[in-house]
Amino acid sequence: MVHSGAIRAFGSDLRRFLGTALGNRAKALLAGLGVTALLQSSTATALMVSSFAAGGLVDLVPALAVMLGANIGTTVIAQILSFDVTAVAPVFFIAGVTAFRRGRRGRTRDFGRMAIGLGLMLLSLHWLVSTLEPAENAPLVRDVLGSITGQPIANMVLAAILTWAAHSSLAVVLLVMSFAHAHVVTPVAALALVLGANLGSAINPVVEAGYGRDLASRRLPIGNLLNRTIGSLLVLPLLPWLSGLLAGLEADPARQAVDFHTAFNLVLAAVFILPLDAFAGLLTRLLPAGKAAPNPGAPLYLDVASLANPPEALALAVRETLHVGDIVEIMLRRTLDVLLSDDRKLIDEISRMDDSVDHLTEEIKLYVTRIPRASLSERDDRRAMEIISFAINLEHVGDIVDNNLLDIAAKKIKNRRQFSHEGAAELAAFHARLVRQLDMAFSIFLTGDTPTARRLVEEKAAMRQVEADASESHLARLRQGRIESIETSALHLDVLRDLKRICAHICSVAYPVLEAGGELQRHRLRDPKKQAETPAAEVRPATN
Repeated sequence: MVHSGAIRAFGSDLRRFLGTALGNRAKALLAGLGVTALLQSSTATALMVSSFAAGGLVDLVPALAVMLGANIGTTVIAQILSFDVTAVAPVFFIAGVTAFRRGRRGRTRDFGRMAIGLGLMLLSLHWLVSTLEPAENAPLVRDVLGSITGQPIANMVLAAILTWAAHSSLAVVLLVMSFAHAHVVTPVAALALVLGANLGSAINPVVEAGYGRDLASRRLPIGNLLNRTIGSLLVLPLLPWLSGLLAGLEADPARQAVDFHTAFNLVLAAVFILPLDAFAGLLTRLLPAGKAAPNPGAPLYLDVASLANPPEALALAVRETLHVGDIVEIMLRRTLDVLLSDDRKLIDEISRMDDSVDHLTEEIKLYVTRIPRASLSERDDRRAMEIISFAINLEHVGDIVDNNLLDIAAKKIKNRRQFSHEGAAELAAFHARLVRQLDMAFSIFLTGDTPTARRLVEEKAAMRQVEADASESHLARLRQGRIESIETSALHLDVLRDLKRICAHICSVAYPVLEAGGELQRHRLRDPKKQAETPAAEVRPATN
């Protein structure tokens, strides 16, 4: 809760802060410390900085420095919780619940979420310590743990696995503190477990940032893992001596564990901060950059050299616009799957496709406007405007899918709602008809066929009736008291509305064709002169 609250309250600000603080290694280290202390997740910090490094926005050296600071930042809350601050938990609860329930602004509610999370952490630590106290008098428990904790290497590996599974070194360090306080583990074993927690927290960024990406994108998380592995292996033989040293400074075994946690990360940062250049060079050689993956938002057909030949350039712009149309069609088809199957991963995939559509549409507009207007015939000039208009309408379709339909799908998934069987069938039928209209629009855009254009406009008029019928059927189910229809009423009607809006954008491609063929009136308003000549009997009276 602390992590999610901080991300919601400061996510974009933290990302901008990290981006501007990566000028040198000292600032980068402090930035990593501060951001991780707030988020309480070195994994979140690692993924942020990894995205910068993978995109070439920051050098590897300051990125590694951020991770050194992030490792220190994970110890801040652990230090606070090592003291007896349980009495503060109710204060956090009251403040957090008040802010969350009554806060009018989103950030106030996020602060409340963070306060509740901190209160829960304090309370759970208190309960954990109390629960473990009876273990001191349980011979079997002490014998089992004694056989395990007598081996520092096994301790370290065990804690690393637990930290990887929990995705939180803080949780494992707090657990180790509780064990140490209850004398369930020896002081040396507690230090070995803390080493494992530090090692395990470096595994998650490697796993989460590594799949499906080239080796260069893994340099930062692997470098951080190597830092911690080298440090852990060097410190492991010194644990008995360090345990005696800490015992002379601090009597409480729990405090010894958390002090070692902080000291280990401080020393690790001090040792590695200077040779980061050489270390980054080694990572670069070991993990070379692979072949760049194709950019889905890159134009496939826009050739700058063809701008001197307007007809050829327009043909290329048409092909690129159809490329955009292919992406939009995939988005539209998969949106129905999201609405009916509740696939969260597909939401992110479709949203990324809309980014490609936006970028390609901008490229098409810029390309067409760079064609010399003086060399365009009247027909070519009209075609250029048709290309831009259709590209923009396709972009609007993508925006409706991304900003509206995917938002509806996310709400449906979050609230665990399901459309009624009849409602889902109506939406599927409406959607299928819309996809067929999009295929017709592609044909009209490519061939300029007038009969097809007329048929598409007639389809638009028919869709209004289809929407009205679907809405009426939905209202009939509401009157019957159907639970699914009641729960999804607003979502169902919003989907129909947005699909109808998409229909309007799709059908817009037909109007220039009909206008060029002389089959389109300039406007729908009746001629005033003809209106005056209409016999009174033919004029319908106004109705209330």
